[in-house]
Amino acid sequence: MANDIRSMASLLMILNFAMYIALLGLGGWAMNQAIDEGFFIGPTLELPAHFSPIYFPIGNAATGFFVIFALIAGVVGVASSISGFDVMRSSEHAGAASAAVIAWALTMLAMGFAWKEVELEGSRNATLKTMEAFTIILSVTQFLYTLVLYG
Repeated sequence: MANDIRSMASLLMILNFAMYIALLGLGGWAMNQAIDEGFFIGPTLELPAHFSPIYFPIGNAATGFFVIFALIAGVVGVASSISGFDVMRSSEHAGAASAAVIAWALTMLAMGFAWKEVELEGSRNATLKTMEAFTIILSVTQFLYTLVLYG
């Protein structure tokens, strides 16, 4: 029974690690697009009336929040997976379990912004849609990983 739980945790940990790395790559691309093609204003120009400090030239109004929280969730998720490597070597898993809960909570927050981005529609490209899908799938697999660690 213990080996089954350990192998299930290992499988979910490796899956989550790979998906969080992919989420970080996609989020990094989106952040790079926002920095390169974002809103630039000169010293003599005034800000537009509906200017947002989290402006992304791709997507819609929720994209900026989604990308930022997805990047934060990705970093914490990778850290959670790395701390989960100790679970495979020892029976003490309290640290990995608490890191998994934090990663899951941040992933759920990013998933909420992903749903809002889908709801608002707008001009989302395939990369943003892929990032949304990864975030939604990760919210489920990270939850399962957390349950296995506590189980």
